[in-house]
Amino acid sequence: MRKETRKYYFSVEGETEHWYLNWLQNTINAESDAKFRVKLDSQVQKDPLVRIKKLTILGKTEITHIFDRESEDEVHVQQFQTVLDRMKAAQNMGKNIKYQLGYSNFTFELWIILHKADCNGSLTNRRQYLAPLNRAYGEDFENLFQYKQEEKFKRILSKLTLEDVRSAIQRSKVIMQRNRTNGCVE
Repeated sequence: MRKETRKYYFSVEGETEHWYLNWLQNTINAESDAKFRVKLDSQVQKDPLVRIKKLTILGKTEITHIFDRESEDEVHVQQFQTVLDRMKAAQNMGKNIKYQLGYSNFTFELWIILHKADCNGSLTNRRQYLAPLNRAYGEDFENLFQYKQEEKFKRILSKLTLEDVRSAIQRSKVIMQRNRTNGCVE
């Protein structure tokens, strides 16, 4: 019996997010117990408005934009706000598109860490994710640039399962609940 395919649209900030979504699509589709096949249509595109201009769709479509906050430096705060403004502008282009914020933290590395470990400390710089990342995956990356090289990042992905994805979701919910309890804005 052929499974129905569900399509999901993404715009992502960088290659690691794109590689992750490709891995996730392939892993879900390889799962014999999956109720549906999935197509995760992701494009590396920092500007949500550019993403929808290239998209031909019929009917209401939801797109998730995955990007990082990077830091509390003024330049990164402004970039973050600009992306939010562009998401809003993209929704108002008359294409019946709803743009969702997919992720906002200093780096996508937190999401990757959460697949294998809790990461509950307050980190103030994106470089601080390197040690927990190395511990979680038994690696010894010298810096985040090294970790983000395609071969090395895909080695990390090869260590993941769908159960790890479920664990990451649960761990992220704990973080979100703690942030709500502490009055932090999501």
